[in-house]
Amino acid sequence: MAKEETTARHSSLDLTRRSLLAGTAAIGGAAIVGTSTAPAKASTPKRGGRLRMGISGSSTSDTLDPNLPFSAMAAVVAIGQCRNGLIEVGGDGQLNPELAESWEAASDDATAFRLKLRKGVEFHNGKTLTPADVIASINHHRSAESKSFLKPLFADITELKADGGDGVMIRLKGGNADFPFLLSDPRLQIYPEGTDKHDSGIGTGGYILEEWEPGVRAFSRRNPNYWKDGHANFDEVETIAIEDVSARTSALTTGEVDVINRVERSTAGRLDGISGLSVVVQNGYKHYTLPMRCDTAPFDNNDLRLAVKYCCPREEILKKILFGYGALGNDHPIGSFNRYIASEQELPQRQYDSDKARHHLKKAGMEGAKIQLNASDVAFEGAVDMAVLYAESAKAAGLEIEIVRQPADGYWSNVWMNQPWCISYWSGRPTEDWQFTEGYLSTADYNDTFWKNESFDKLLLEARGELDETKRRSMYVEMQSIVSNNGGQVVPVFAADLIASSDKMGHGAVAANWDMDGYRLADRWWFA
Repeated sequence: MAKEETTARHSSLDLTRRSLLAGTAAIGGAAIVGTSTAPAKASTPKRGGRLRMGISGSSTSDTLDPNLPFSAMAAVVAIGQCRNGLIEVGGDGQLNPELAESWEAASDDATAFRLKLRKGVEFHNGKTLTPADVIASINHHRSAESKSFLKPLFADITELKADGGDGVMIRLKGGNADFPFLLSDPRLQIYPEGTDKHDSGIGTGGYILEEWEPGVRAFSRRNPNYWKDGHANFDEVETIAIEDVSARTSALTTGEVDVINRVERSTAGRLDGISGLSVVVQNGYKHYTLPMRCDTAPFDNNDLRLAVKYCCPREEILKKILFGYGALGNDHPIGSFNRYIASEQELPQRQYDSDKARHHLKKAGMEGAKIQLNASDVAFEGAVDMAVLYAESAKAAGLEIEIVRQPADGYWSNVWMNQPWCISYWSGRPTEDWQFTEGYLSTADYNDTFWKNESFDKLLLEARGELDETKRRSMYVEMQSIVSNNGGQVVPVFAADLIASSDKMGHGAVAANWDMDGYRLADRWWFA
């Protein structure tokens, strides 16, 4: 899966115009920038040992079927151990070949793409990978009964067929210069054709699942026929659900586990200073949000929404909730690591301003208003504390925020996308089109503010197929401005993911697109 191989294959393409359309190491060089503060721990992977991971983000209702809501624990087991995707995001932020050995645009307008699959790859049940497996796996997300997050992203596929013995042809109803990025989503996992038990864990991955107790524990052993050299270096992997952050940290410091996710930010510095332990900071796409339902009073008034945004104590949240592990947000989901992030000159950073908040409250006819903010720490560590900071800062503008503390159980089904205002988060997406399509398009299933804007929708569809970089950038900057100034989302900060591990763990550059090295820690790390 060397990047040099795919670079040579597509060297004839005009990369200044079509760098996003072909599978090369040049793809996304400016589009994905995720950084880790920890350098590679060893240059050569070594085999052996049992990896024990303490994971937060689990439930007894967890499933390994990514067509359904997908937890962090399910992800590190499914895509990090049992299965592979077509394309993956590497530690350098580039798109790298996985089961798709290469990909290329099959048209000049980005409406068709051809994937060339690897030969000789076997599933755990002994079946050899074929184009039919890839087609069936993609269609699993496209079916009428599908509840997948990927379903709206694949809605533009008009034709999906085998192209020879090793190829898959995908045609779209409209141009999409970013389409290869969609194929890197960890929820797009490849199964054997005919699979009717998508929770089984059968795949082409580096480990074979032997035990799976949702929300409790998983156990797998190395796949002796794994096709990917230098990966899946552990003999065994034990994945243990530990939701309590103190218990998770204690398990690491006492040697009961080797690595944990979602390190408590307030103690990360001290933890990193303990002999034998280290902390990896993943600055990726994750952002905290406070979605206001634009179809529900009083948030159907944009002046009220602007007042709420000007009441947001962003600097204080970054300092006191994230302890500096992150960056300021500007009420849209595009961060500094995205390709087309609006500059300070194009879209000035919104600051806390009680006078402007009062001005917009007066325009809305809501001076001295009282609104409710629903919060639970199940959204993220410190969510309730962030709500308290928000409420205090709003008082100076004459806005009273009543915090409604919600139980963790049922928060995502009963509160998010149901209550008029709540606290949430997005893991983020590596392209502007992907994030806007999934969360901001009027018809998006996960448009959690229920915001509708015809100008935004029109720009989004036009930008998707625009290959002129200057025009494309201008469109995405305009979309960020529309969302920031008119949308229902408060985005106070972008939050880094923190991993803590034993110093005996070795790894290369850590991917920042998802938690736990893009969920692939078990596939990529080793005992040094």
